[in-house]
Amino acid sequence: MNHSLRESKLTVIHLLHWLKEDQIISEKDYKNCKNYGKNITSKHPLNLIADCEIHNQTQANQLMTLELLSQWLAKKVKLPYFHIDPLKIDVTSITKLCSLSYAQNHNILPIKVSDREVIIATAEPYIRNWEADFREIQAGSIKRVIANPDAIKRYSLEFYAFAKSLKGAEISAAGKVQNTIQNFEQLLELGESKNLDANHQHIVNLVSWLLQYAFDQRASDIHIEPRRDQGNVRFRIDGLLHSVYKLPSTVMSAVMSRFKILGRMNIAEKRLPQDGRIKTKTQANKEIELRLSTMPTAFGEKLVMRIFDPEVLLRDYQQLGFSPREQKIWTTMSGKLHGIILVTGPTGSGKTTTLYSTLKHLATPEINLCTVEDPIEQVEPNFNQMQVQANIGLTFASGIRALMRQDPDIIMIGEIRDSETAEMAIQASLTGHLVFSTLHTNNAPSAISRLLNIGAPAYLIQQTLLGIMAQRLLRLLCPHCKKPYRLSDEQWQELTKPFTFNKPAHIYQANGCVECRQTGYSGRVGIYEILENSIALRKLIINDCETHALQKQAIKDGMRPLRLSAVEKMGEGLTSLDEILRVTPEMMML
Repeated sequence: MNHSLRESKLTVIHLLHWLKEDQIISEKDYKNCKNYGKNITSKHPLNLIADCEIHNQTQANQLMTLELLSQWLAKKVKLPYFHIDPLKIDVTSITKLCSLSYAQNHNILPIKVSDREVIIATAEPYIRNWEADFREIQAGSIKRVIANPDAIKRYSLEFYAFAKSLKGAEISAAGKVQNTIQNFEQLLELGESKNLDANHQHIVNLVSWLLQYAFDQRASDIHIEPRRDQGNVRFRIDGLLHSVYKLPSTVMSAVMSRFKILGRMNIAEKRLPQDGRIKTKTQANKEIELRLSTMPTAFGEKLVMRIFDPEVLLRDYQQLGFSPREQKIWTTMSGKLHGIILVTGPTGSGKTTTLYSTLKHLATPEINLCTVEDPIEQVEPNFNQMQVQANIGLTFASGIRALMRQDPDIIMIGEIRDSETAEMAIQASLTGHLVFSTLHTNNAPSAISRLLNIGAPAYLIQQTLLGIMAQRLLRLLCPHCKKPYRLSDEQWQELTKPFTFNKPAHIYQANGCVECRQTGYSGRVGIYEILENSIALRKLIINDCETHALQKQAIKDGMRPLRLSAVEKMGEGLTSLDEILRVTPEMMML
């Protein structure tokens, strides 16, 4: 390279000259970039050239993105290229080497620190005066690498913001937890690690402890909530939230930042909701996926992490709570070649687990199974999954329209929310596809009324609807401490009317012990209400039909309400009367 460039910043002219020298840029693009970069000094020259969207003349007109330009520059100046992955960065150690202002002034970012060497990412290969400062504080050699200038700028802000929170939290957090974690490209390893230095232990260990504790306690969700003077950590276990820890404000901020970095979220953005994902392993080497969601509140950002266990998808219908009768009906219904099947229930009632488990059974090599979800609940290699992105115009309806051109056999729609989505779902079923979707209704018959309310034509619902399943999740009595409960004949009749149902010989209630954290319950099981679209029921599906009439006919056809399904579980000694009354709606009078 030209010796005149020593200790000078790169310019657009220098880079354009080298691009032309390598025959990458056309004469037209050369002139356009040169004119564009004349009066702009606030951007790195690589950004300026990337803005011009030039094409590589040697690689079949390949668009030279900022990432490709950064890789090209690394080769040109004979330095290694480094893609900054936040999961591989020891934020604590790198931010101790220099201040944020120093890093920004020299356009550098420390990447790795060890006794032998320090790796520094830069976008200015000919600015090296900072090396003397590092040699005074670091005994090892200094290795320079080229990185994307936007990545350097972004991660400088994020890493140093996290370090600032961590520094304020060290005194409070030190010594409270013992576990450590190790980061890999897409995998966060939990448990003991010998590769981490002592400087990592405070907030990182706290994050590890929270996750591991949640896994051990069978939590389905982790809530990290800011309050005026402190933060609360709550776990949702068996459907109910439990307070498990309180964090000082300084620790709260650092923990939130750590989770956002692990979830590949922008920690500098605190005003808007964000989504992210973490894939991790427990100490038992069991893979777990977490879906993260942040929300701004009065006292700061609130974070909720939904924990997905891939083993749930491998459960059979009996493990999900289906009785032999329900399993037979559901298997027959989901084995049809075309039509619409709906799963209904409130948030957290297990609809996603039921659908994923069902689709897992149906996803054979001969079947093209496609989903459109908002968001993708869990990545499943046997499905072709699409995520709704309303900000770019990818809605449920447009997603289904796209899937229709993908030769699908089975389509799963995350939720039918509007008339356009309902219309596309109906069209898909009419053209020979089996369609699964969800609705938020209290019971199975009211799903028909819901479809009519959002504008689905009654005659098309008659033709395409195969059936509807409403469901809830009941807490299971702890087998270690449940105790007998005497239910009077009057109480039993009140519970089961207007049906005649034999009273079981043994009924149990919750008690509480160490094994179940004094709750009396451990685990959950599904209860189901399955409506089949019979000939008699089709005649009642008209624009002004009443839900009561639909429900009455469905029961005549053999549908068992949710409460009866729950009573059956109580008769098996699995749940309690209190839990049935808490979860299930009252049965209608025939």
